[in-house]
Amino acid sequence: MLTVFGTVALDTTRTPFHTVERTLGGTATFASIAASNYLPTSIVGIVGNDFPATYMEILKNLLDIRGLSISKTEKTFHYDSSFGYDLYKRTTNKTELNVIANYQYTVPNEFVDSEYVYLANNDPVQNLNLLNQFSNPKLVVCDTMDFWILNKRDDVIKMINRVDGIILNESEARLLFKENSILKCARLLVSNGPSFALINKGENGSLLFYENEFHPIPGYPTETIKDPTGAGDSFGGAFMGHLCTQGEMDLKSLKNAMIHGNIMGSFAIEDYGIQRLINIGNKDIKQRHEKYKEILSL
Repeated sequence: MLTVFGTVALDTTRTPFHTVERTLGGTATFASIAASNYLPTSIVGIVGNDFPATYMEILKNLLDIRGLSISKTEKTFHYDSSFGYDLYKRTTNKTELNVIANYQYTVPNEFVDSEYVYLANNDPVQNLNLLNQFSNPKLVVCDTMDFWILNKRDDVIKMINRVDGIILNESEARLLFKENSILKCARLLVSNGPSFALINKGENGSLLFYENEFHPIPGYPTETIKDPTGAGDSFGGAFMGHLCTQGEMDLKSLKNAMIHGNIMGSFAIEDYGIQRLINIGNKDIKQRHEKYKEILSL
């Protein structure tokens, strides 16, 4: 089983073309839904008393939600952001932590023996506390973001020391180490403990650093781009989900997992929130995977 820990949110996303308010989002939401295409996935998180029943039903139909708590007194985490015409750079308008601010997460007994754990973008202190509750996972991968790097850098480093792999984007990698070179950042990431570091470069694909070698994978070309929200989390969930099905972690399995991560990220940006992710199936993934292989062939 794969257990995903992170935020379940109500997102407001504003673009020059459309605005969606309080739609289902959050790092754990995107990651776990993406991962569920590959293996049974459980989610650990918390929502508030304003969380719509329709959204809970979506999660229930796709995931094991026994680790999802509901607060009777507080509201759901809300993230409000805007994109410009290029739909690339995000501006944060408002972050309302609400129920996630001081919640002490507990791993349900049914999830304690999970073989695989994905720590989605979340407070690194909460991630570490949760990780300590698992018995002996085979593989742990984490994500992070600029907010935690700026406010809890030491804890981010502690978290990196405890995981087998880390996923982050190029601006976050530079911010973490105050370095301009992505390649040097990747080396520094691995020097802090993980077996591999994976740096996302948006539409330019992703870069894997593993066993002292760099391996770039181009992004999947997508014509329809509506909402970049959750693309990185969808990448992480699909990457983790596919990797977990391979039985071992080697260069081939990591690169194949990157391809699936890029595929799921390309689906995510084609509609607002999770709408595209919940409307695809194995056939869609297979078709895009076949096309991807054609693109990568010389």
